[in-house]
Amino acid sequence: MPAARMPRPPARWSRRGLLAAAAALPAAALLPGCSADRPRRGSGGRITLRFQSLAWQQDSVKANEQLVAEWNSRHPAVQVRYVQGAWPTVHDQLLTSFEGGEAPDIIHDASDDLADFAYGGDLADLTSLLPARLKADIPGHSWETATFDGRIYGVPFLQEPRVLVANRTKLHRSGVRLPTPEAPWTWEEFAEAAQRLTRGTDHGVAWPLKEPVSATLNLSLSTGGRVFHRLPDGRVQVRFDAVDQVVPRVIHDQVNVDRTAARTTLGMGGSDTLPGFFAGRYAMVPLGFSYRQQIAQQAPKGFDWTVLPAPEGTAQDQGVSPQTLSIAADCPYKEEAMAFIDFFLRPPNMVRLALGDWMLPTGQEALRNSALRVRRYDWATGTALAATLRSAPAQSVRGYPEWKDKIATPGLQEYYSGAIDLDTLRKRLIRDGNLVLARYQR
Repeated sequence: MPAARMPRPPARWSRRGLLAAAAALPAAALLPGCSADRPRRGSGGRITLRFQSLAWQQDSVKANEQLVAEWNSRHPAVQVRYVQGAWPTVHDQLLTSFEGGEAPDIIHDASDDLADFAYGGDLADLTSLLPARLKADIPGHSWETATFDGRIYGVPFLQEPRVLVANRTKLHRSGVRLPTPEAPWTWEEFAEAAQRLTRGTDHGVAWPLKEPVSATLNLSLSTGGRVFHRLPDGRVQVRFDAVDQVVPRVIHDQVNVDRTAARTTLGMGGSDTLPGFFAGRYAMVPLGFSYRQQIAQQAPKGFDWTVLPAPEGTAQDQGVSPQTLSIAADCPYKEEAMAFIDFFLRPPNMVRLALGDWMLPTGQEALRNSALRVRRYDWATGTALAATLRSAPAQSVRGYPEWKDKIATPGLQEYYSGAIDLDTLRKRLIRDGNLVLARYQR
């Protein structure tokens, strides 16, 4: 394979992307068959498509590889080559590979990472390529997560609600009402429950907020919060109104006023909180639904845990950024790539992918599968919440990654730790945030 070319930085690149390009380049250069000069039609007219998957859990990787093998055995004229990617580096790796003309043909990503690639012309418009079966099976609110300027740039296929993973023994001892998907706690009830579950040095809740932005924005959808508002001329403006402040205020007060939330977990990722959860130091941990796999595998024998729905405000809605499959704009075989995606996301296959990732499928037929509606590991709780999932507020906002990294993440971290007050946070998010977004909307 020829040596990879150093990309020429396009105007839309953020400073973050420019700085990361050099680090991302070696990984991109090692992708099998990544050279733009490699012929994609082999001897006998056989087509080879590169599929970059971000599956990482053992069962998920196995399901992905099995489905690729099944496709290849049935379609000798259109072969798919499996390429392993990684979630932590995918954004910068794709920036580099798109600019160098070396992007995979079929791209696994998340919907909140697609905006810049879609607006920048790196992804194919799938609107006219989508098979009727696939389009009808996935509901409209899921398609919204991957739609930009009225065009579809990704097929959303896996998603997960944020839930409260709780110590069932502590819940029963406290006497709190157990919420259900049909009757969840309000945010006020959640705060009261955390108070009743706090005993001495054991806290009612642990918020793992190393990455606070998506958790805050997506949960704030339940109170009517959006933060990003599109103006009549198409530009996006940042606001931080009263409805946007409800969830941040609850978290801040649990840590700094009520002392019902553990301060030490604010800088942690979700997995980091599990040892303390198992040890009884926290009664509840807000986590993504897929964390059940780690809990099931790592919990001490006899540890009794359960999954509760996230609190509701004026509605039970919460924002999600589903995993997506896209096609590179320069892929010369878009119809063949879409045929593979259609096969990959047939309802039985979507169930296999969901079980492998411990997530929910977006497809309605797959969601009705009995394997995803059992009480074991609270699968039924998750499927009951599927109808409440909506497009995350930041999905179509150009410049969101930079706003998140430079403005919102440090601002929320300081607010949750008590270093700044709510008014200071509001001014930063609005004033500095709109300056960032303005550069992407000229």
